[in-house]
Amino acid sequence: MGFCGKALLVATTLLTAIVYKQYREMSAPFPVPELNLKRYWGPGDEKQYKEDVSIKPFKIDYGPEVIDKLRTKLNDVPALTPPLDGTAFEYGFNTDRLKDVVSYWRTSYLDKWSSGRQKFLNKFPHFHTQIQGLNMHFIHVKPDNVPKGTKVFPLLLLHGWPGSVREFYDIIQKLTAKSDDKPGYVFEVIVPSLPGYGWSQGSSKTGLSPSEVAIVMKNLMTRIGFKKFYIQGGDWGSLIGNYMATFFQQDVLAVHLNMCSIMTPLSYPKTFLAALKPSLFIDEQYVDYYYPLGSKFSNIIEETGYMHIQATKPDTIGTVLQGNPIGLAAYILEKFSTWTNPSYRNLADGGLEKYFTLDALLDNVMIYYLTDSITTSQRIYAEAFAADELKKELDRIPTAVPAACAKFRHELLQQVDWVLRDHFTNLVQSNHFADGGHFAAMQLPDVLYKDFVQFINTVRK
Repeated sequence: MGFCGKALLVATTLLTAIVYKQYREMSAPFPVPELNLKRYWGPGDEKQYKEDVSIKPFKIDYGPEVIDKLRTKLNDVPALTPPLDGTAFEYGFNTDRLKDVVSYWRTSYLDKWSSGRQKFLNKFPHFHTQIQGLNMHFIHVKPDNVPKGTKVFPLLLLHGWPGSVREFYDIIQKLTAKSDDKPGYVFEVIVPSLPGYGWSQGSSKTGLSPSEVAIVMKNLMTRIGFKKFYIQGGDWGSLIGNYMATFFQQDVLAVHLNMCSIMTPLSYPKTFLAALKPSLFIDEQYVDYYYPLGSKFSNIIEETGYMHIQATKPDTIGTVLQGNPIGLAAYILEKFSTWTNPSYRNLADGGLEKYFTLDALLDNVMIYYLTDSITTSQRIYAEAFAADELKKELDRIPTAVPAACAKFRHELLQQVDWVLRDHFTNLVQSNHFADGGHFAAMQLPDVLYKDFVQFINTVRK
């Protein structure tokens, strides 16, 4: 045995010992914590709060004065620093490309706001209701002309940052329509804006972490009238959906996630152990989804500087972006470039229109701009990394809820199923897709839809 072989044997032995030690530590039962289902997140004294349990229709309605003010800001484009010679998106959003986006936004997009984009955003029924002190916004779409004998399943769709309910517009109609690939059933879809996002009120109290948002979402579904339901989510929606399936295992029928990840004492040792011989743990054709760790880690470092800022100083960066449409567009749209495919940082146009239209991208930016929600949306990062949230170690609680992971090639973070099964003990489906990135519902709605329906069909059998 040569030196490399001996080194590999030693490394494997050490990692195996670490994994075994951690496994013994994890073998003890880790119960679901006691949940406060009524914790108050609104302004002022909870004693003065009386919850309005009614559900009220809501319409997106921004008149000419709002749009004219935005157009004025977009007309006053500052002297943007030109990009370095020969660069594309390697240093961030290319300012030459940004000028083109702003020009389109100021003219073609805003010219058709009232009769076009605002009308489009209102194509589905919107509602508001109060949950735990917060005025919560959600879209609720019921299937039309349901044939007799067809079952209607409630489905909760959860977005993340810097996304919004707009991500799901192309998939909602597919889910609510009767089709041969959904034999005997159809979905009734609920798409909430997360607290602090869009038209959902942000918390006035510290501590509204992803695990607490999971409780808000469960209470929202109960308010609407659903005790049991399915979940699909990505980004923060993936983590929140995970926690819902952990806390409410009798009520969540199944959970389908893109961007599956967990954090347990075993996660990193197992990931490193699998790196020594990946083909022992995953099909060889999918090894590059997870390894080599060096390049994957480098990409994460390059793409997550925003996260450190938002996890530590969300209000500072929020102040920079709020009311600043050009800066806001650059900050958000950059993610739709390199999170869709990291190679797009080498393209002068950022590859933004390879899968998305500028109208769709600007719809999403408009939601943040019009609602002044960029600061409140970013605070979830600070709460997610707070000591009180991390010490809960919620992924150490196994969930038996049927789970599925849709793994798109260019997603920011991937974990092998050997790791995921420590938490998702009933991982029914794990499919890899040769294309796709972080915003799968918006980028590849047909692919995500088919994967979700395949999962539900399997679960129903």
